Amino acid sequence: MTEAKPDLLGSLGGAFDEHHPPARELVDDCVHCGFCLPACPTYSLWGEEMDSPRGRIYLMKEGLEGEPMSPSLVQHVDACLGCMACVTACPSGVQYDKLVEATRQQVERRGAEHRTRGQRLLRSAIFALFPRPERLRLVRPLLALYQRSGLSRLVRPVLARLSPTLATMEAIAPPVGPRVPVPALVPAVGVQRMTVGMLLGCVQREFYPGVNAATARVLAAEGCEVVVPPDQGCCGALSVHAGREAEGLDYARALIDTFSETGVERIVANSAGCGSTMKDYADLLADDPRYAERAADFAARSRDVSEVLAELEPVAQRHPLPMTVAYHDACHLRHAQGVKAQPRAVLATIPELVVKEIAEGDMCCGSAGIYNLTNPEPARELGDRKAANVAATGAELLVTSNPGCLLQITDALGRQGREMPTAHMVLVLDASLRGVGPGDLLT
Repeated sequence: MTEAKPDLLGSLGGAFDEHHPPARELVDDCVHCGFCLPACPTYSLWGEEMDSPRGRIYLMKEGLEGEPMSPSLVQHVDACLGCMACVTACPSGVQYDKLVEATRQQVERRGAEHRTRGQRLLRSAIFALFPRPERLRLVRPLLALYQRSGLSRLVRPVLARLSPTLATMEAIAPPVGPRVPVPALVPAVGVQRMTVGMLLGCVQREFYPGVNAATARVLAAEGCEVVVPPDQGCCGALSVHAGREAEGLDYARALIDTFSETGVERIVANSAGCGSTMKDYADLLADDPRYAERAADFAARSRDVSEVLAELEPVAQRHPLPMTVAYHDACHLRHAQGVKAQPRAVLATIPELVVKEIAEGDMCCGSAGIYNLTNPEPARELGDRKAANVAATGAELLVTSNPGCLLQITDALGRQGREMPTAHMVLVLDASLRGVGPGDLLT
């Protein structure tokens, strides 16, 4: 993958250069009303104005007006989870998502020296591994060996003293199970109603392969022919959300190329962060004359799996699943994509399933892409808060639609001594379609 470097025309005289700085007209949309404050996780934790959306927008405005890129700007932008709860809460329609993404790109280009050497090395390591499924695949046997060895009892206390980030990585790592390959083509069951392409993802593919297999099964059961290009790579979500523009756009171009000849009507994601970025391809690649039109078409066809399932009238038989679940909204599904009703509608088709809402349901769990690795302490606080609210529902199972949330909340529940299992939404529907009981989900 290659990409021409952006033609930077120089600095605007302040913190930002002329390549996509935060747009002044979007900055000026903020009237500092404060509706974003209770929705913002970091403001909720610290009560610090500059760690609220309107405070960060104020820093962006200063940068546009001539203030240099400063350690303060970098610190407060890095502290943002990018959960976009403020976008949902804002009565003025401030597009904070576009503002913070543009600012993060500027920080990566012009402000990285304001991070410590350790922070820079950590970010380099994260992006050398997590968006690379072929490298994650190499990690699987090593992690499986470590988990079977029982060394975690000795290692965890040491990591907790040495590095909160390494301690978090060790704690949230899921049990390594067998790889479950998904065929390149899964035919529709019965009458074919739609042809869809399926994103495999990176972490999802290597550490939650059963979710991909279940996604293909439920789509096929509802009359979808499922096309799964085996050579697909990362969608670019982690890179884009972290401000690594060139890298993220390279991943996006490659994924567009991969699906370009498939002829599918929808491109389905079962990871909220991935789906959010795929729907943004039109904006992300608007400047690229070779990809702009194709990116817009790709974005227009991109859907979360719950959207496709809710769009299709159910035809596959649902068997009763007598259990109570708590549904957690992934931030990049609820806030970034505006998808809230569809997952609940899908779960509502399952007989005898009771779905409970979680208090502070719009508050981030602290996963937020790589946030729980780069900012482990606040992420842990948010995870503990989420786990307590989940446990308060009295549900038997936590259900969500994003692998990062599953990892984060599972770890937080475990720290509190709560043995509540967690599952992706499609696993619950798949269990109902296959006629298996709650036991398969609760083990």
